[in-house]
Amino acid sequence: MNAAPADQIRLLDLQAIDSRLDQLAHRRRTLPEHAEIDKAAADHTALKDLVIAAQAQLGDTQREQTKAEQDVEQVRTRAARNQQRMDSGAVTSPKDLENLQHEIGSLAKRQADLEDVVLEVMERLESAETRVTELTARLEHSTVVLKEAEGRRDAQFAELDADAEKVKRDREAIAAVIPADLMKLYLRLREQQGGVGAARLYQRRCEGCRTEFSITEFNAIKAEPNDKVLRCENCGRILIRTGESGV
Repeated sequence: MNAAPADQIRLLDLQAIDSRLDQLAHRRRTLPEHAEIDKAAADHTALKDLVIAAQAQLGDTQREQTKAEQDVEQVRTRAARNQQRMDSGAVTSPKDLENLQHEIGSLAKRQADLEDVVLEVMERLESAETRVTELTARLEHSTVVLKEAEGRRDAQFAELDADAEKVKRDREAIAAVIPADLMKLYLRLREQQGGVGAARLYQRRCEGCRTEFSITEFNAIKAEPNDKVLRCENCGRILIRTGESGV
């Protein structure tokens, strides 16, 4: 393949621009904010699950308290009714009175036991409410942390994308004047060679793979016409001759 020396040198400018775009893309992918966001998002999800579990536990405890208080009220109501019967004189049989007094005593003990249950449930309810409050506060803080990390990432994205857009415009201007066949070869080699399709010949060295040519190889290069598109024998990249190549 042949191409004007000026077009070949433009490949170096294009390569520099493409390398810059690769660097910007790499920076975009590897921003430290990505790791911060991943951690903050994981923490946020874990806290959300804890809040849901704590709220469920709180609901269960609230229902348990309601049931315990209802049990106490039922016993208290029955005891009051029995006491009223005794006080009214409606029960005259000694045996019935004895049974009624025994039941009132049993109900009093049952009421005391149930009130102890209510107190125990109330303690657990207070603890459950405290846990929900604490976890909710932590969840709200984690939301702030996540949003701040996303904000920093988005600010970095905007800056990098603005740089990339400017570089892309420069690239379009250079690519527009490079012959199509030379561009096609460059793009194919760039894809094959880790992003570098064209490299400068600096004295006796390929700056793509850092191979230094022997005197014989270098003399062969010097013998080639200026418009010949050279390829490095080691890496296969397009080898660009410049004023510093020594040829």
